[in-house]
Amino acid sequence: MQKLLSRFGPAIIVAAVVLGPGSILTSSKVGCEYGYSMLWVIALAILLMIGATALSARLGATLELTPCQELARSLGKPVSILIGVILFLVVAAFQSSNNIAVIAALDPLLPQPSDEFPATQLNWLKAGILIGMNLLIVATLYGFSQLYQKLEKLMIALMVLMIIGFGINLFMAQPAISDVAKGMIPSLPKASANASTSDSYLAILGMIGTTFSIAGAFYQAYLVREKGWSIKDAQTGLADSITGIAALGLTTMMIMCTSAAVLYGRVDPKELSSVTDVARQLSPLFGENATYLFIAGIFAGAFSSFLVNATIGGVLLSDGLNLGASLDQKWPKLFTVLALFAGMAVTLAMILADWNRVTLIIIAQALTVLGGPILAASLLYLALSKRYRKTVAAPAWMIALMVIGFVCVSIVAVRTAINVNEKIKTEFMSPKVEPVASLNDLSTLQLKQVRSNYNC
Repeated sequence: MQKLLSRFGPAIIVAAVVLGPGSILTSSKVGCEYGYSMLWVIALAILLMIGATALSARLGATLELTPCQELARSLGKPVSILIGVILFLVVAAFQSSNNIAVIAALDPLLPQPSDEFPATQLNWLKAGILIGMNLLIVATLYGFSQLYQKLEKLMIALMVLMIIGFGINLFMAQPAISDVAKGMIPSLPKASANASTSDSYLAILGMIGTTFSIAGAFYQAYLVREKGWSIKDAQTGLADSITGIAALGLTTMMIMCTSAAVLYGRVDPKELSSVTDVARQLSPLFGENATYLFIAGIFAGAFSSFLVNATIGGVLLSDGLNLGASLDQKWPKLFTVLALFAGMAVTLAMILADWNRVTLIIIAQALTVLGGPILAASLLYLALSKRYRKTVAAPAWMIALMVIGFVCVSIVAVRTAINVNEKIKTEFMSPKVEPVASLNDLSTLQLKQVRSNYNC
């Protein structure tokens, strides 16, 4: 068993960071609103994600240097610095949302505000939990050697916990097999009466955006190098990519099918504004025990995304500045800690001082407009340029899927730019601003930026 598990790891880590609370909330809301009809979109997004992750793994195993170092050598240091800085800023901005997600996952277990336990004390309790968790992760970063091996084992355990928790809920929901099969046939989903055809197209785009994470795929090259794989491990890397991302797709589909079976046609999707709301909606039908399993899955997703998200930012910034690309090196650790503390500081300001996070969201989304297409284009460049083509020898199917993925990422970027423009007008040019819904991670924002339900 240990020998078998040693053949996997990098893609499991990528899957763990993609399957955060935002993906859980997105899948639950889409299942609630569209039933099973969006399952084929998940299958398409997973196919694109497998292509991008497999290509990135091949780059990590075949190139002499890391992706950022190779880009610096071929195109100049400003390119690698741009990639590192943009990705770090995106990660730091969205790390605050991951902090919020961890608290949201624990919310059902915390005391509710009352005369004896006012909201102020509850907020300080939440702040204490966040500070303790961030300090624990920092202690882990500096207290253990061979961090990749520890991270790999932890992410595999969290993924297994998510699969078990959501799998039991799916079994209890007893979805109709025929409806699940129909959902795998591509079609424009039928939504509620107040949703237009345009909303359905946007929902499809949002589901692709929330599952196809180009940042996660790009990081796969670094994880493969941490694993120590080379060109002789190319087939192992491909199997790892397929297995890890397939686990991501299976879990996402389980969540969507559970929501479709239990909530579709019975609950207004607008009532599901957080992952906690989803758990509460399931409680009357599943009982407390099953709901706690769902909460356990939510927490596993929140914590895994919380941890790996900061690591991606720290490693990529350090490598972009040519200061090292290993989790055990000085600068990647320092930048990871910086991303952790930046996200924690913003979240504490939101919890304790009721700080308005609209500006943060605008900045983070503006950065994703650049970040997504640049990362996708970088993977294609490293695979297709004359300098690397023979060394990488990427199969045609990987390139084809990556090209399609680049187009999808670019479309999401355009939609993001439009959304940022609307938010700027609302925030800085309108006399009144509607409150912003709580956001959980980068994947949630990718959905929210293309869905009319989440206007600021």
